[in-house]
Amino acid sequence: MTIDWSLRHVDEARASEWIRNGWWTDDTLGSMLNQGLQADGDQPFVVHSSMRPTATTHRRVRQDALALASGLRERGVGPGDVVGFQLPNWIEAAHVFYAAAFLGAVVMPIVHFYGAKEVGYILERTPPKAFVTFDAFGPLSGTSTLRSCGAAIPELVAVVGDDAAGFETIESWYDEPLDGVEQADPSSPALVAYTSGTTADPKGVIHTHRTIGFEVRQLGSMQSTQAPPALTGAPVGHGIGMLGALLIPAAQGKPIHLIDVWDPATVLRCMAEDGLMSGAGATFFLTSLLDHPDFDRDVHLPLMAHVGLGGATVPEAIAERTNAIGISIVRMYGSTEHPSITGSTHDDPFDKRARTDGHPLLGCDIRLADDGEIFSRGPDCFAGYTDPTLTKAAFDDGWYRTEDVGVLDGDGFLTITDRKKDIIIRGGENISALEVEDVLLRMDGILECAVVAAPDDRLGEHACAFVRGRAPSLSELQAAMAEAGLAKQKWPEALREVDAFPRTASGKIQKFVLRQRLREEAS
Repeated sequence: MTIDWSLRHVDEARASEWIRNGWWTDDTLGSMLNQGLQADGDQPFVVHSSMRPTATTHRRVRQDALALASGLRERGVGPGDVVGFQLPNWIEAAHVFYAAAFLGAVVMPIVHFYGAKEVGYILERTPPKAFVTFDAFGPLSGTSTLRSCGAAIPELVAVVGDDAAGFETIESWYDEPLDGVEQADPSSPALVAYTSGTTADPKGVIHTHRTIGFEVRQLGSMQSTQAPPALTGAPVGHGIGMLGALLIPAAQGKPIHLIDVWDPATVLRCMAEDGLMSGAGATFFLTSLLDHPDFDRDVHLPLMAHVGLGGATVPEAIAERTNAIGISIVRMYGSTEHPSITGSTHDDPFDKRARTDGHPLLGCDIRLADDGEIFSRGPDCFAGYTDPTLTKAAFDDGWYRTEDVGVLDGDGFLTITDRKKDIIIRGGENISALEVEDVLLRMDGILECAVVAAPDDRLGEHACAFVRGRAPSLSELQAAMAEAGLAKQKWPEALREVDAFPRTASGKIQKFVLRQRLREEAS
């Protein structure tokens, strides 16, 4: 089906500048990935999994993706069509992603643990022509989620696993490999990434070939050349995992290592056996390794000398702890909408790397409003949301309203101090406070509630629910979340009963006061 993407307009003078500087090119996502996978076909592509382990090469992954692209084209999929998938970190996720890109189609990854509510909204908002899911992964079932999500079943559905549940198997979609990749307009949509954010429903973030292409090149150039190959555990359906595993190393022709379950003992063993670094991304990934009894300073520290953190709050205590044992960390700031706005390098002083979120990156500009809200622009800033009303509200004369609040020091380094948008970032995943509050307010006895971010040394943040009225037990609260179909990572992990809320003059609850109270208690 044809989708009216309603992309935002970029000022012609600025677009010309980005093209002149080589920040925007005519390369498509498919051509970039095709060239990268061909650069050194013998590079390993390994999936560390007890369920679907794979050890192959870039050459074979490229051929398999071209074969899947051929099968998709035979089924009527072409440039501009949406190809969605909801898969764990398995080799088939790479095949589907690359195959769609090779066809000039629009790739739409969905985090594998999203529940029926999220998946239903996504499929209704952006109906894919083809969709790939899984039969079972631990307690999860992609086919069950698809059937129960309430959205129309896509025209083409394939399943990874032994039980296709009445759909086609993914194996039946592979055909004779295409000879090459399809051409597409570089300014057209290449990727739709859904992210839970300030609203109860996920937001569909549209990136063009040019915006995501620049992000891959820009963020790739920031990575340490001294670091070993990385083992990525963040879901490839999320921006961090997608960039860290499926995009940047593929485009650069470097080894790719994925793991489908983040089990620190397994990760540490894989690191030691294959000489891999890990722990980058949200702080949780790093601290879960450092805190595990299998962590061996002599074995693992040399593999973790340079680590980049982002996607969630980085507690200062973690920066000091890692520095004390010889790990150099850098902090990055961005979002799915504008992936890399600021960052540091490992050559920057410790205070800058550990206590700020870095300086504006290549091609990016920031400005602060009178209230400290951060506005950004740059060649990797998204082209709009799938909901045009959200796009209109998100931009001010070409500047993206991040809804985060920060301060700039005298050297131009940015520090995030608060956020306007009402989300909790737990281990790199956005949780909408509104969505959780909606469930709470439906529970008997709760008169008012407010869900805010509580500091978490392991995950960066977790959800804490403040309630007025009859406070349920935490288990009762979580049972209500499960019944409502919310993914488990969204459930509050702490509960507080209050007699009254702090309020503004207009009667609104002052959530920043509650967040500050939790910060003070944790300090």
